[in-house]
Amino acid sequence: MSARTPSGQAVARHGWVQAVAVVLAGLIAMGVTAALGLWAAGAADLPDGAFPRVVAATVVTAVGGTIELSGDAGGLADSSAGLTVIPLSVTLAGALVLAAGFLRPLRHRAVAGARELAGWAGRIAALWVLGLLGLALAARQTFTITLGDDTLGEIGDLFGITPKVGFETDVPLTLVFGLLWLAGVLVLALLVAHGAPLPPRLLRFQESVRPAAYAMVVLLLSYVALGLVIALVTAATRGHAAETFAVILLGLPNLVWLAFTIGLGATWQGQVEGPFGLPMPHVLDEVLRGPDVSTLNLSTLAEQDGRVWWLVVVDAVLLLAVAFLMAARSPRRMRAWQHAVHLAVALALTVLMVCLVGRISAHYGLSVLGIGDLGGDLGGELLLRPELWSALGLALLWGLVAGFLGALPAGRVRRRGQA
Repeated sequence: MSARTPSGQAVARHGWVQAVAVVLAGLIAMGVTAALGLWAAGAADLPDGAFPRVVAATVVTAVGGTIELSGDAGGLADSSAGLTVIPLSVTLAGALVLAAGFLRPLRHRAVAGARELAGWAGRIAALWVLGLLGLALAARQTFTITLGDDTLGEIGDLFGITPKVGFETDVPLTLVFGLLWLAGVLVLALLVAHGAPLPPRLLRFQESVRPAAYAMVVLLLSYVALGLVIALVTAATRGHAAETFAVILLGLPNLVWLAFTIGLGATWQGQVEGPFGLPMPHVLDEVLRGPDVSTLNLSTLAEQDGRVWWLVVVDAVLLLAVAFLMAARSPRRMRAWQHAVHLAVALALTVLMVCLVGRISAHYGLSVLGIGDLGGDLGGELLLRPELWSALGLALLWGLVAGFLGALPAGRVRRRGQA
């Protein structure tokens, strides 16, 4: 909705009603995505009506919230549990909906005052905190663990041991990280959207920042789209449709953005042990499964499947494409070396973001009278972490080369005037 001043300039109206609609739309998008993904993964069969609480916990972790796991196995047993993972499919769904809702009242304008943008963002943030608080309070549950029918189960029955594991939200940390996540989404939306207004003092930065930010968002979304096509083809041809759709709705960006960094030459360290696993593709599980931490890169993956070298080709093609796109959206006066620097910085920041949000750490163990040793059938570990500095160095190198080469043909088709 908009009104017009006597001079004819459009002025957006974005009050509390519009803010409520934006926040509700974002939370609903994340909740539906998480619920469908968990349902496909079989979580709907969890006991004690825990499914809605698990959905709430998934949404909380998707915005950077903290879920604390706890175990209670009695005085004759010991338990250990921990979980750090971000379901990036849920994160992406919420980010896209919130960004679109935030930008909608601001369209068709060239400039907006800092006070106006801050007021509009502040309304969304205030309602976002309330919604996130409700989810954080709802995300708590306790489950009873069955020891089984072997010796460990007999000992548990003899001593009346009933192990339990539960989760709850660290509410203060969740609200802090959730607000930071929202701020990042709104700022990135302003940087990426070509028609979004900026305060007058920031207009001079849009020529260098906005095309590069737009190119990186296109790059990441292109990888998600490509991964979605591959996943759907896999589900249609090889079966396991439910597991595949669970991956799509919960962690598709986790996998495709990991593949993106590996294609650049980055190295990750990881381990898969016990019942944990990486459902897709299977080659990741083959490389990482074992008692020790393994190295995950192009070389180790190629030992299992030589087709992983195509990741390098895909990276090169997409980076050249977005470099061309960035240069085509930039002013004509910019030179090729400037585009190279802009893309290198933007790509390094993008890889940094992927490395930070793509980390995974999960473990659970139970020991009764020393039997089980916090592992075996009643425990496991999943670990994935990047070698950060080498990944950033490779991103800078790829960005410089791709930015320079992609800018060379852009001069013939580049639009005249400002970005």
